[in-house]
Amino acid sequence: MTFSVSVAQLNFVVGDMAGNARRIVDAARAAHARGVQLLLTPELAICGYAAEDLYLRPAFIDACDDAVKRVAAETADLKGLHIVVGHPARTGPGARERSVSVPALHNAASVLCEGRVLATCAKRELPNYQVFDERRYFTPGDAPCVFAVPDAQGRPVKVGLLICEDAWFEAPAADLRAAGAELIAVINASPFHAGKGGEREAHMRERVRQTGLPLVYAHLVGGQDEIVFEGRSFVLDAQGELAGRAVSFEEAQFDARFERGAAGWRITADTDRPHSADADLWHALVLGVRDYIGKNGFRGAILGLSGGIDSALVLAIAVDALGKDRVRAVMMPSPYTADISWIDARDMAARLGVRYDEIAIAPEFEAFKASLAPLFEGRPEDTTEENLQARIRGTLLMGLSNKFGSIVLTTGNKSEMATGYCTLYGDMAGGFAVIKDVAKTAVFRLARWRNAHDPYGTGANPIPERIIVRPPSAELRPDQKDQDSLPEYPVLDAIIERYMENDQSPESIIAEGFARADVEKVVRLIRINEYKRRQAPVGIRVTHRSFGKDWRYPITSKYRA
Repeated sequence: MTFSVSVAQLNFVVGDMAGNARRIVDAARAAHARGVQLLLTPELAICGYAAEDLYLRPAFIDACDDAVKRVAAETADLKGLHIVVGHPARTGPGARERSVSVPALHNAASVLCEGRVLATCAKRELPNYQVFDERRYFTPGDAPCVFAVPDAQGRPVKVGLLICEDAWFEAPAADLRAAGAELIAVINASPFHAGKGGEREAHMRERVRQTGLPLVYAHLVGGQDEIVFEGRSFVLDAQGELAGRAVSFEEAQFDARFERGAAGWRITADTDRPHSADADLWHALVLGVRDYIGKNGFRGAILGLSGGIDSALVLAIAVDALGKDRVRAVMMPSPYTADISWIDARDMAARLGVRYDEIAIAPEFEAFKASLAPLFEGRPEDTTEENLQARIRGTLLMGLSNKFGSIVLTTGNKSEMATGYCTLYGDMAGGFAVIKDVAKTAVFRLARWRNAHDPYGTGANPIPERIIVRPPSAELRPDQKDQDSLPEYPVLDAIIERYMENDQSPESIIAEGFARADVEKVVRLIRINEYKRRQAPVGIRVTHRSFGKDWRYPITSKYRA
């Protein structure tokens, strides 16, 4: 008895129902040609994940319904192939609705075969934490979903379906087992963060050990605004051992072949080795940049290259994502820019082969100061003049962006975003914040990793060593160093991780051995710079808590931790 399952680990686009349907149909035809009986698509594949308030528009749901019908009609000739398609689905009036005349909306999946819809299942557990807010849009389902798929010999295999969050709880899986399921299929759209791949596999092992059933995990791949999905679909045998794993951060049609014998299912599938943590992080950032720029139709990317580590890292990511011909770097030296910054910026641009321009901002800086001099009379120079330089640079970059249609990539890291060590309407000006969720210590680590690897064939050792080893500086005043204003980065990042990402109290952080003055300073800086972060561009989420949907704090607040 043989039974083949395929996962369409594809990069769907939110709102492109026609394009998404076409990709599902193409995947179905390819799977059928390989003798597959069951094709799984990711959660909400028909409309992309997540469509947010588009779910509130009836015409959007109508378009999703039409796309599901199109998939069914265009696969009607694929005899025996069952296709699980994720989509939003209306049902009868829901108890939570304002009016009984308004149908409930479910995060659902339909089982299609030979032009017919055999079953439609609704997600039961709706996440409402971190980046998720599914309870805003969907009504939970209340029943298990088990359907039969004939194997290659025509004998039925009972498949139990879970939709993403359902698989993180015991009850939905137990109900599938009680309903006679022989195999669990889990369709997902689970955003990447560091370590998430291992967490998923561990939780799915719990479901397998709980039920004694093998499990296929079908996952999405691609970037959607600030979140990234890394693929890495997998299959576990009935003992919870890994039987196969798809590639990460790439599209794939991942097949698993089940053969039933006296000892149970024997599963064969290809197995991709997991990446290192830094490799995963790099690929996530590259995919996030590529899809944000590609799916939104920008011609390319432009950034200010300062000769420092942050802009160097962003340039390397951008070239890996887009290729050198779609990336432009601009050096904008001020009177405080060190000669080695010029030299290192030119060196890096040459290594990666990108277009490189230099625009000295000293004339504009002097003109701004002259215009403000009568109003500033009697006041010493301070951060005001420092910020003028950053804002001149932001204006020049946005001018080039408007003229040439390339999006400005900002280069601020998470440590700077947390503490406000950035200039509103200056270095924060741009369209996409590539390393917004990457701490400074990780910036250095990633630079080292990229110099040791060339995953996209765009050039080895792209970041000059001196950029990595130089003490970080904004170069907005003479002899400036970041640590003049901030604790050493290993200390700073450790405090940010504990307070911002893990919700530890200041006292508990101090109890771990951190200096009270450092903790109180960092916590204060995080609090008073919320107004800046609200005006920062969207950026790629790579930790379990980023400054974005994960972080929702009031700007105006008298609370002190």
